[in-house]
Amino acid sequence: MADSSFDIVSKVDQMEAENAVNQAQKELAQRYDFKGVGASVEWTGEKLLLKASAEERVKAVLEVLEAKFIKRGISLRSLDAGEPFPSGKEYRIEISLKNGISSEDAKKISKIIRDEAPKSVKSQIQGDELRVQSKSRDDLQSTMALLKGKDLEVALQFVNFR
Repeated sequence: MADSSFDIVSKVDQMEAENAVNQAQKELAQRYDFKGVGASVEWTGEKLLLKASAEERVKAVLEVLEAKFIKRGISLRSLDAGEPFPSGKEYRIEISLKNGISSEDAKKISKIIRDEAPKSVKSQIQGDELRVQSKSRDDLQSTMALLKGKDLEVALQFVNFR
């Protein structure tokens, strides 16, 4: 019998992210506490730019955006938000979306699998994802549960379970 396997990836659904940004923009336009403070969210392909007239306001814009991402099922671990910085008369926060698993994170995940998963489970790094294989599907499912329970810095999705 052939080995069963699954892939561990870290990807953000672009449509869901765009929908979350659009919802945040609508809420900023409607809420009374954001009137007259120049609060806005701009999407430029890979990066998000949040703007407001004061540091507290731009942090509030970030909270609104994070709430929309959570409602859309996107993990906040896939957001890489910087610190608020002044730019002219306004404050800005730049946010980038993390796609793919970095080699350091892949090595950490691989080490967790080697040390704590059942012995029949093997993992190998393939670019920005990991392939996990075993003869037993039960061992693979216990490996998934193990990784879900760990507090890692990346948002993990499990795909191609065969």
